[in-house]
Amino acid sequence: MNLVVNGDAESGPGGSADPVTKVTGWVVPEGAPALISYTLGNGYPGAGDPGPAERGTRFFSGGNSPRTALVQDIALPRNGATGWRHIDAGRVSYTLAGWLGGYATQEDGARLSVEFRNAQGTPVALSVLGPVTAGERLSRTALLERTATARVPRTARTARVLLVFTRSGGGTSNDGYADAISLTLHATGGRK
Repeated sequence: MNLVVNGDAESGPGGSADPVTKVTGWVVPEGAPALISYTLGNGYPGAGDPGPAERGTRFFSGGNSPRTALVQDIALPRNGATGWRHIDAGRVSYTLAGWLGGYATQEDGARLSVEFRNAQGTPVALSVLGPVTAGERLSRTALLERTATARVPRTARTARVLLVFTRSGGGTSNDGYADAISLTLHATGGRK
C-alpha cells in the first residue's frame, strides 16, 4: 500500500499550468506548484512522451517559482507485518519510487527524498532520487522512473517525503516534473 497521499497529483485544484497554493495531502512550504493535465500541450508532457504507463490525468510541476517544495510527514504503522516491532527487528524494507523529469534540453528538475525519523524526530536515514538530467532524458520532455529500496532503519517511527522542484536556467516556468510518487513498506521475513 502506498503511504503517500495524492502522489499522482489527481486530487484537489489544478489541471492547468497555473500555480496553486494548496495540494491535497501535501504541505507546500516553498513556492507554488502546478498540477498540470497531460492534455495541456504547449510543450508539457503528454500521453506520447515517456512517463508512467498507467498515468492518471495530471502530474506535478514546479509552477513558476525558482524552487518549489512539497512535504508529507507519514506515521509508520504501529502494528502488523510492517509495524514497529518488525521495524526494530530489521524485518521491514521500503521502496521509494517516482517518475521524475523535465522539459527538453533544460536542466530544471525534480528531486524526491524520504527521511526516516525516530520517535524524538531525529533523522536516522535518508534516501534521495533525482533529479533526472536532460542527458538522461536524451534532451526530450520526459519523466523517467527512479526507485530506491532498502531496510527501514531500526527505531524509525515516521517518514518525511519531500518533493523539490528547481528551476536551473532562464524562463519563468519551473519545468521540473513528477508523477506516481510512492513509499511502500514490505515485510522481509528474516532478521537482517
